[in-house]
Amino acid sequence: MRILEEVRAKYGFAVVGYVIMPEHVHLLLSEPQKGTPSTVMQVLKQRVSRELRRRKRRILPGQLELPFANSAAALPQFWQRRFHDFNVWSAKKRSEKLEYMHSNPVKRGLVVRPDDWAWSSAAAYAGCGSQLLAIDFKW
Repeated sequence: MRILEEVRAKYGFAVVGYVIMPEHVHLLLSEPQKGTPSTVMQVLKQRVSRELRRRKRRILPGQLELPFANSAAALPQFWQRRFHDFNVWSAKKRSEKLEYMHSNPVKRGLVVRPDDWAWSSAAAYAGCGSQLLAIDFKW
């Protein structure tokens, strides 16, 4: 979240919603003041990847340890090669996208309600729970 906040400050975009899933991320962002959405995503992905490579990987009890887990050169790919963008032009479409994003953890059986998922903006929209990332509601 720290890196996303730093990239947001540098490029000047609003974070309207997010959901961090075990193997993918949903972000609803405004057009950046500097650069393009592609630039923002490239910088975000590069910075997160570099941070992950810098950290020493900890193996938790019960976690599968892969033979390449401690080799930075052989780390598995973290990000998909490209991102899938979608222009949101109306309040209706914005609500639709937020609903889709926030329902992801429920559909996967990870939680009962969207606002129970800690790694999501759903609780902020429901007016409950703590936020990992400040949301720009007035975008």
